[in-house]
Amino acid sequence: MTENMKRIALSAAFLSLLTLGACSGEKGEVKLGVEQEKAMSERLAPAGEVSLVGEVASAPAAGNGGGSRSGSDVYSTSCKTCHDAGMAGAPKLGAPDQWAARIDKGMDTLYTSAISGFQGMPPKGLCMDCSDDELKAAVDYMIDGSQ
Repeated sequence: MTENMKRIALSAAFLSLLTLGACSGEKGEVKLGVEQEKAMSERLAPAGEVSLVGEVASAPAAGNGGGSRSGSDVYSTSCKTCHDAGMAGAPKLGAPDQWAARIDKGMDTLYTSAISGFQGMPPKGLCMDCSDDELKAAVDYMIDGSQ
């Protein structure tokens, strides 16, 4: 029985070596065509760029050629989800009773909350490509629509 086990172990080792040798049998360089090179470069290109905190406020707005987006545009793309449903205590657009106490604190406080975050609202409402002026315009839009 011991002799059979040795033969089985030796056979398994031999087959493993053959398998490993077959896997590493590819020699030489892979040649890609021009279109394949281009497609590979596009797939491997970075998905975005890193902006430091000081650069974010001056970063061009996404999707409009670098111009400033209106308060309505910012609201529709970044604020609407939470402020239409009142998620995490967000005051709803068009609900004056939910905005009154906030408005009483002053616009500067509202702007600071929108930019820096407040309670359940993350900084910039997660609109990291929004400039401070765009966020202020969105706050103005919500206030105008809620008085």
